Amino acid sequence: MDAKHLLRQHIAKTVALTDEQFEHVYAHFEPLSYKKGQALIAEGDVVTSEFFVVQGCLKTFHLTNELKMFILQFAMPTWWASDYQALYSGQRATVGVDCVTDVELLRLSAENREKLCHELHDVERFFRWRTNWGYVAAHKRLLSFMSTDVRQRYEELLKQYPLLYQFVPKNLIAAYLGVSRETLSRLYQSRHEA
Repeated sequence: MDAKHLLRQHIAKTVALTDEQFEHVYAHFEPLSYKKGQALIAEGDVVTSEFFVVQGCLKTFHLTNELKMFILQFAMPTWWASDYQALYSGQRATVGVDCVTDVELLRLSAENREKLCHELHDVERFFRWRTNWGYVAAHKRLLSFMSTDVRQRYEELLKQYPLLYQFVPKNLIAAYLGVSRETLSRLYQSRHEA
């Protein structure tokens, strides 16, 4: 599915735009391609955009001073990624966003997003809805870390990202779950032996 059609379907789940309105919205996005391993945002960057994933997978992550990686999010097709704290506050990036696979993206600058929200009430409603659900997802993930064991988090991850194992290395899945690679291998084996 091409980028334009995918974005239109994604927006249409929340608001109905006319053809003319959607063409106006789409004109504010920039199509981009990145290779596996390339960084979109590095810690310390000034962040001016967010990214809509058309094809492939991104990860949003934080590296500690000891170089331990914590993955905050995998962004698959129709998901959005950025350092939203930096994007909204004007502070420097505290997380990185890079490519787990080769990716096709649509980039939307904060300036263009604000312009579109000002021009079209339905676009503002779409972004408000998206932000609200992003907050809900982050809240749910935090509660999961506080109240469930690693096996339950592993099962939730597979439910949320059923195709993850096809293209994401196990060390990244382990970093998302907050476990060692060995623990992840045991979870994977026990699930497939059952």
